[in-house]
Amino acid sequence: MDPSRLAVIIAAAACSPNPNDRKAAEQSLDQIQHSPQHLIRVLQIVVDGGCDPAVRQAACIHFKNFIAKHWDPHSGDKSKILPSDKNVVRDQILVYVSQLPPILRVQMGECLKTIIYADYPEQWPHLLDWVKHNLQDQQVYGALFVLRILSSKYEFKSDEDRAPIYRVIEETFPHLLNIFNKLNHIEFPSLEVADHIKLICKIFWSCIYLELPRPLFDPTFFNAWMVLFLNILERPVPVEGQPEDPELRKSWGWWKTKKWVAHILNRLYTRFGDMKLQNPENKAFAQMFQMNYAAKILECHLKLLNAIRIGEYLPDRVINLILQYLSNSIPKNSMYNLLQPHLDVLLFEVIFPLMCFNDNDQMLWEEDPHEYVRKGYDIIEDLYSPRTASMDFVTELVRKRGKDNFPKFIQFIVGTFTRYEEAPLEQKPYRQKDGALLAVGTLCDKLRQTEPYKSELENMLVRHVFPEFSSPAGHLRAKAAWVAGQYANINFSDQTNFSKALHCVISGMRDPELPVRVDSVFALRSFIEACKNLDEIRPVLPQLLDEFFKLMNEVENEDLAFTLETIVYKFGEEISPYALGLCQNLASAFWRCIDSDNGDDETDDSGALAAVGCLRAISTILESISSLPHLYGQIEPQLLPIMRKMLTTDGQDVFEEVLEIVSYITTFSPTISLEMWSLWPLMMQALVDWAIDFFPNILVPLHNYITRGTERYLTCKEPDYQQSLWSVVSLFMANKNIDDSDLVPAPKLIGIVLQTCKGQVDQWVEPYLRITLDRLRGAEKSSFKCLLVEVIANTFYYNAALALGILQRFGVATEILTIWLRMLQEKKKSGVHANFKREHGKKVCILGLTSLLCLPAGQLPGEVLPPVFRALLELLVAYKDQLAEAAKAEEEEDEDDDNMDDFQTDDEDDDGDDENPDETDGSTLRKLAAQAKDFRSYSDDDDYSDDDFSDDEELDTAIDEVDPFILFMDAVTAMQASDSLRFQSLTQTLDPHYQGLANNIAQHTEQRRAEIQKEQLEKQSSTTVAS
Repeated sequence: MDPSRLAVIIAAAACSPNPNDRKAAEQSLDQIQHSPQHLIRVLQIVVDGGCDPAVRQAACIHFKNFIAKHWDPHSGDKSKILPSDKNVVRDQILVYVSQLPPILRVQMGECLKTIIYADYPEQWPHLLDWVKHNLQDQQVYGALFVLRILSSKYEFKSDEDRAPIYRVIEETFPHLLNIFNKLNHIEFPSLEVADHIKLICKIFWSCIYLELPRPLFDPTFFNAWMVLFLNILERPVPVEGQPEDPELRKSWGWWKTKKWVAHILNRLYTRFGDMKLQNPENKAFAQMFQMNYAAKILECHLKLLNAIRIGEYLPDRVINLILQYLSNSIPKNSMYNLLQPHLDVLLFEVIFPLMCFNDNDQMLWEEDPHEYVRKGYDIIEDLYSPRTASMDFVTELVRKRGKDNFPKFIQFIVGTFTRYEEAPLEQKPYRQKDGALLAVGTLCDKLRQTEPYKSELENMLVRHVFPEFSSPAGHLRAKAAWVAGQYANINFSDQTNFSKALHCVISGMRDPELPVRVDSVFALRSFIEACKNLDEIRPVLPQLLDEFFKLMNEVENEDLAFTLETIVYKFGEEISPYALGLCQNLASAFWRCIDSDNGDDETDDSGALAAVGCLRAISTILESISSLPHLYGQIEPQLLPIMRKMLTTDGQDVFEEVLEIVSYITTFSPTISLEMWSLWPLMMQALVDWAIDFFPNILVPLHNYITRGTERYLTCKEPDYQQSLWSVVSLFMANKNIDDSDLVPAPKLIGIVLQTCKGQVDQWVEPYLRITLDRLRGAEKSSFKCLLVEVIANTFYYNAALALGILQRFGVATEILTIWLRMLQEKKKSGVHANFKREHGKKVCILGLTSLLCLPAGQLPGEVLPPVFRALLELLVAYKDQLAEAAKAEEEEDEDDDNMDDFQTDDEDDDGDDENPDETDGSTLRKLAAQAKDFRSYSDDDDYSDDDFSDDEELDTAIDEVDPFILFMDAVTAMQASDSLRFQSLTQTLDPHYQGLANNIAQHTEQRRAEIQKEQLEKQSSTTVAS
């Protein structure tokens, strides 16, 4: 098809007002898109300057989408583009990319990115030669454009994948430097020059982000670059041509070049500004960088910041980057000495004004309060915000250099408070008060730890914060709520002050201004966490929840749901009267968040985060009513649509949260409804298709279905749940590409079936044994081997004669028992047992081996009985000791909890000004120790492994009520009664050590019988009293 005819079809598909014509054109495109040279013809339309711009743009979008989908298919499918067509496209795209108008060049850049990322260097080796040639020719911009994309491919690549970029740097950086130098010496540079310099900076950034290339370690070569960067930083931007519109102005080419230079200098300073962080091979270079450039950069930055003092323009992102550099300079003595003479001016004439409410804030507050709220709570916005960078600077200054600067800064803040207090109403400096409150809130941790300020905090709140709850300025009402929340957990000497603040915050939830309502909700979370007497909140709880949901209808923010979580957690069962309404409202809010997240703005993920928050809050509610199972039946219908939709690929971002909801409902509902059973196939399909990472989460509801809905699991054929479980488990266990650690739930599920359905699933024992044995042969991790052996133990407990017969038929019975007994005997260097470290694992082994013990003499070979019996004795003693240790640890933990009130809190008795960042308070050390324990990594010789413990350890199982000691002693007694010769022969083989173990177990068993009898009598007694 010739290009002119193709252009007509593309135009109709994109632009025709008639839907039938559009559909027909789209079908035509689908039919011809894989024909030879189709892609080349589309490219001809894109670059045809005589073609209608709208058609060119439609062709460009079609070209980009086709390349993204078919140039380098990810599924392993063969590319549908002919190699000859690819060659032509690669050559032509380079020729035309710089000639296209900007709107098309952006789209073509995406195409180039796909092609370069897929093909360079293997399929496109001459690309670098083209770039080098054109850097010295007329197509400099095109070469820079392509080189920028090429360098970005390696920006985040690790060492082994970076090799191709080394050659790119060696062969292009000298040319780049030459171009950069020429551009820098143009006396009256155009905006086009700025675009060229910006591209050079972005190429440099991509090449140095992870490591500095070797050519730049040459002092002369590096200096040549640094001179140019510093020149760009110092040089005033041209006045002529600057846009008046603030949004356009910050994106103007010359300001962009300054931003990228600041980026580069910050990166170099982070890498080479601290000698302590240097590898030996970098130390000389780092020393040279600090000596020759660090101070010069600081000087340039201070000059740039001076523009703020005199009211000139500086883009927010540039301010942010400069303040990051200054913050990083504070801990370094040499740099701080240079900074110190400028600190007063910097703090009080630059930093503090940036912290104050400004004209842009006011305009956004009035014109788009939703956007004001979003920006205020968006972590990404913080990365670009001068205000956040100012707060970080102040925080770092008082943390590292507080002795000289903290009192001075607080004195300035107090002075601002005083001037505000003394000014007449019409002249009050509201914006400065806002900045002062922000400073006080930002420094709350330091102020709460440092005298004399710590003692004055309550007075400060009463005098300077509480009055602003009724301020005529909405932003001060919002800031008062935020600051009050920051200090909610201090020790109030007068509890009425806490109550006053709490009620002011609650009142703020009804403020006419949206940002005030939002800040009040977030502050409320801190007050609820700090509240010792919930009677303060209890009377207004219904109204509070109403205000919550009004706000959730207006704003999508995960912190709203987190505050609601806190309320539910604090009130526990008391929330039950509101549980249904809460879940209904949260479900509605969830759907709104999902709808907004599916909108066009791909950069704003606030809807997705808020959706997660809604689901988390629902889970907290379901947990809080766990002792009121009848409520689940009322709530379940409200949540079923969410569960059904989000257990498919649509819910990948919230899959874990939805599974938690499924787990709560299947755990605590009086019965598992047919509607909940309908979720089983969805989870299984997801597990097979893409959700194997969530296998441990899916294990919990599957356990509930099998143990709490056993009859349906066993009898239902549409769907056949037994077959469904077998299909998934056997598929995973047979796949050698799946790591053992990802398969942990599979043997656990087999164990659940065998324990729960004892005597009812004989037909599954052999298949489950077969896949377990196959996996055991290749298993590497000892913890996974233990789980597989536990499956074998479970088959013995299920039906020892059946299981042993199957193993004998497979010809592996002796081998498996030998492996099992050897694993039971293995010990670490420390002397502890290497395998079966979980209580549950030991118990399963005991039940399995005891079941073997019960077999008649003809079924169990005589030579096997003594080692099995000895292994059982050791296992039982180890199990008894582990239970005792666990009970003791639990008792000590309870005592620790009771004694927690005796410990000092952070707010109680700590008045030093900690100038040494290496000195950490006791609470921080305790937290770090806890984190270290949670995230510890184990060597082969360690006694414990993360694999040995998991959440499913707490799940109820069918063997919970089976006492292994009584089962064992009953088996021994039965053997003694039925086959006394066999029993006598067995006991005579025991040496004194094992005889001692046997006596120990016998005594403990009698003790257990007495304890169980006592528990049963107490239970009967309490039942009688209750009736």
